[in-house]
Amino acid sequence: MKDIASLFESFKNIRVGIVGDVMLDSYMWGKVDRISPEAPVPVVAVNKKEHRIGGAGNVALNICSLGAKASVLSVTGNDEDGQLLKKMFNDQNIDTGFLLQSQKRITTNKTRVISRNQQMMRLDHELTTDLGYEDENRLILAVQNYISQEKPDVLILEDYNKGVLTELVISKIINLCKHNGILTSVDPKRKNFFSYKGVDIFKPNLKEVTDGLNIIFSETDKKLLTEIHTALHEKLQHNISFVTLSEKGVFYQQQNNAAIIPSHIRNIADVSGAGDTVIAVASLVYASTHDVKLMAEIANIAGGLVCEEVGTAAINKEKLLKECKVLLA
Repeated sequence: MKDIASLFESFKNIRVGIVGDVMLDSYMWGKVDRISPEAPVPVVAVNKKEHRIGGAGNVALNICSLGAKASVLSVTGNDEDGQLLKKMFNDQNIDTGFLLQSQKRITTNKTRVISRNQQMMRLDHELTTDLGYEDENRLILAVQNYISQEKPDVLILEDYNKGVLTELVISKIINLCKHNGILTSVDPKRKNFFSYKGVDIFKPNLKEVTDGLNIIFSETDKKLLTEIHTALHEKLQHNISFVTLSEKGVFYQQQNNAAIIPSHIRNIADVSGAGDTVIAVASLVYASTHDVKLMAEIANIAGGLVCEEVGTAAINKEKLLKECKVLLA
């Protein structure tokens, strides 16, 4: 195993493509001091607005935070939100050369209305139907061009069930990566759960995987988790199962090599975006080392660290390096 500092230094040589549902996270903060005369609802006097990169874009942000080169491959609407999102990616040095726009889509924008540190309402501006045939093929061609031009080390498929990762797109990308010797890692959602056949790293959370396999359980132990891996492997023929277990930590299995890595004690402020950090860190560490245990240990630390931040936040590389030196010494 290379030492942690030189491992983190090596991230700058890794190229990562993130394919999936990119979105805008919008926030409106305000003050409530009266009820509307028109309906029994609070009136929010908005005094601050903010936009953040969300969805698969947050995985790209985490990749950039760790010093690697990130490219987003997705389809947004040809609209103001799509233009804003593209500008935000460019401002963060995330490559948008393979980000497509479509007249048939709208850019997903989740707007949260917040008053007194409490979310009062969320407005979802989105289209969740699958990409049409033409946009599917444009995206597959963009991935082909990306692979031939950038020669990435790993492709992350980040599924938020918004229609970008269709069965055709998934199977074509995995085949392209296999043919070109590129690692694939997946953060799945229920809809296409068993479409990711032959991937390298499959990273569901415990609820997603037990729902997907229709397993009822009382105890989260190694026996249950190895049974989950076996059941998954029968369907997917994948390499590594990497299951996040919330406050219990993470579980990994590669062939007969399996373990639960317990979480470290944290002051949890917000769990949103932790899964994005975990898949980003796991993908980078495994691409650098092919060491599944080290991958799980570092991703577990990273997931805990971002839960100490309020709101969706990308991992801080220096902070993560410092924690890894202490906890993995």
